[in-house]
This record gives sequence, C-alpha cells and structure tokens, in this order.
Amino acid sequence: MTIAMPQRSSDVPLVTIAPPSPRKPIIMTSLAVALGAVFIWMAPSDQVTTFLFNLGDPVISIPDWEFNARIGATVFAILAVLFAAAAWPINARRGSLMLPALGVGVSLVLAFLSWVGADSRIPITGLLQGSLLLAVPLVFGAMSGVLCERSGVININIEGQLLVGAFLGAVVGSLLSNAYLGLLAAPVAGALLGLLLAVFATKYFVDQVVVGVVLNVLAVGLTGFLYTRFLTEEPDLWNNPPLLPTISIPVLSEIPILGPILFDQNVIVYLMYVVVIVIQIALFKTRWGLRLRSVGEHPEAADSVGIRVNRTRFRAVVLGAAVAGLGGAFFTLGSVGAFGREMTAGNGFIALAALIFGRWNPLGALAAALLFGFADNLQNVLSIIGSPIPSQFLLMLPYVVTIFAVVGLVGRVRAPGADGIPFRKS
Repeated sequence: MTIAMPQRSSDVPLVTIAPPSPRKPIIMTSLAVALGAVFIWMAPSDQVTTFLFNLGDPVISIPDWEFNARIGATVFAILAVLFAAAAWPINARRGSLMLPALGVGVSLVLAFLSWVGADSRIPITGLLQGSLLLAVPLVFGAMSGVLCERSGVININIEGQLLVGAFLGAVVGSLLSNAYLGLLAAPVAGALLGLLLAVFATKYFVDQVVVGVVLNVLAVGLTGFLYTRFLTEEPDLWNNPPLLPTISIPVLSEIPILGPILFDQNVIVYLMYVVVIVIQIALFKTRWGLRLRSVGEHPEAADSVGIRVNRTRFRAVVLGAAVAGLGGAFFTLGSVGAFGREMTAGNGFIALAALIFGRWNPLGALAAALLFGFADNLQNVLSIIGSPIPSQFLLMLPYVVTIFAVVGLVGRVRAPGADGIPFRKS
C-alpha cells in the first residue's frame, strides 16, 4: 500500500502579486508641484481676488471671498500637494484615487483662478452654471455614443445627429409656436439619421467610420440647404421658436451654490439627469443591458445563446441617435432660440472624446463632458474679466483640454471588444 506524502512547501509554486504602479500618484504630485509653483509665481502680491458665490437674491447667501491673490494661490497650491500626497497610501492599498484626483484638480483650478482673477471678481456659481449648460449637448452626445459603441457600432455621426435635432426642433417649434412639441420632434430627426447608420452598419456591413463621416456631411449639407431655402427667407415662420422656460424646483433650487446650478434649469437639463441615470441602470442592472454589452464584447458567444446580434445593434444605434437628437434641441430651444448653419460647431466630436475619456461608461462620460464644458465656459469668463492670458490661448483652452484628456487615457483604456467589427452570422 502506497501512501502519498504531502508536498513540501518549497515545492508549491508561490503566486506573487505585483505592487501597484505609482504612475498616477507621480503624475498627480508632479502636476500639483509644478503648476502650483507657476500659479504662485505668476500671482501678483499686491492685488485682491474676489470669488462670488451668490446668484440673484438667494434665501441663504454665502459671503464673498476676498483675499490676496498670491496668498490664495499659495493656499490652494498647498492643498493640491496635500491631496496628491494622500494618493500615495491609497494607491498602495489599491484603493480608488478618484477623490484625491478630484481634490488635486479643484485645488489647482482655484489656484489658477486666484492668479488670473487678480483685481477682478469671479462668479464661481455662474461659472459652474454656465459650464453645466455648455456640457448638456456633450452629455447627450456621449450617451448616444455609449449606447452605440457598447453594442459594437462606432458612432462618428454624433455631430450630424445633434445638428438635425437642433434643426427639426427649431422648425417644428417655430411652426407650431410650441417649444415642447419641437422638443418631441428633435429625437425623431436624430433617429432618422441614426436609421441610415444602422442600416449601413448592420445590414450592408459598410465601414462604420466612413458611413459616419458621410452622414455628417449629409447632415451639414441638408440642413444648410434648408436653412438657406426656407429659414433665412421667412425666419419669423420657420426659425423663431420659443425658448423652453426655466423651471425652479422648490426647496432644492434654494440650496446654496448647487441649487441655482442643478435645480433652476429648463426641462432639457432635467431630461439629461434622467437619461444618464436610466442608461447607467439599464446597461449594468438589466437583462437588456447585459445583452447589449454582450453583442458589443463577444457577438459570437451572444449569437450562440440565441441573441440576435444585428437586430440588437440596430435598435441600439437608432435609440442612441434619438438621444443625440434630443441633445441637439438644446442649441435651438434651450439656448439660442434660432437655428444657425453648422451651429453644433464640433460638439459631436468633443462628445466622442468624452465617451473615450469616460471609458465607455455613462457616469465617466458625464464627468468628462462636464470637464470639457467647464473648460469651454472658463475661457468665456476669463475673456470677460480681462485675464492676462492672451485671447488666442483662451479660445484654444477647451480643445487643448480635450486633446490632453484623450491622449492621456486613450492608450490605457479598452473599447468594447467588437466595437466597429461587423457581425456576419455563419
């Protein structure tokens, strides 16, 4: 009888866990130290910066902050370094660095504003409120991209979907003298354009990037022709939609700072909150979301269990296009009050960058869109207060932020496995 003897511990292979990479804490610390030092050096020591926090006549007011520009820049730069220092032990425990990164970012922004706002009054609440409004079409565009690309279809056509949504929303709102009916028409326009993308991508397996570019050109050409033919000749009839009214939510709109920003908006902004929450829950908490993600990650496996891959993709693309069309209505019904040729001005491509920056996640894309909206509005505010930064650099700011954000992450994020790959059932 043979008895198996247990192996010695030295014979058992050891599994070693690699220590966490210090790359992110190094980046945060380097940025905090370098940028903080620049802002402290540039801030004048003999001028005062004022931060304003109240809009209108709030029930609860927050006192304005008045401080020496250099002292303020120093304090906020030190806070940024402290947040960066806190990232090191958190990273060693493999914890989330979201809060330290947010702290570093906010502190550096405040240090920057302490410098550029010297001898000026910076409306902090107004800056944030304007940033949210500028981010609205970016958020809708990014949500459209999430739905499409999670199903495996690249959506380069977000720009065109925003544009046709803005156009039809303005026309219907003008003809019927009702902004809400125009708001209902906008997603229809986006869905019709998305229908073309869905047909070419899932029925005829045409290159999705090429189709998206062509449809963008189609949207620009079609809306430009109709704008010249009808909207400019009879603007009172075709291009004079009423603006959506501002709806203040009782109690919530009175919260200092957050109230005017989040709860004193028009219906499109409130719909944005709903759309983000619904897509986040639907994608990760429902059977529909599981099927959608499966056809975007591994369509062969999804097909083997009975999921109709191309039909699922088709529906996701049309739904995503409708979401983008709804966001396009913000340009005409929620902001400007009239349609202008190519008025989306590249917002669809910035929304695509927000999608990548947000790692194809609804909440991540929301955060990225808010960042880009903040950069866009910041250059507006700095131009008004007479910033020492040249105006040409201010105009570049939102696009520079977009480029750095995407370049910094695109090499380290993974798109859905079958994104852009047609599925042909064998």
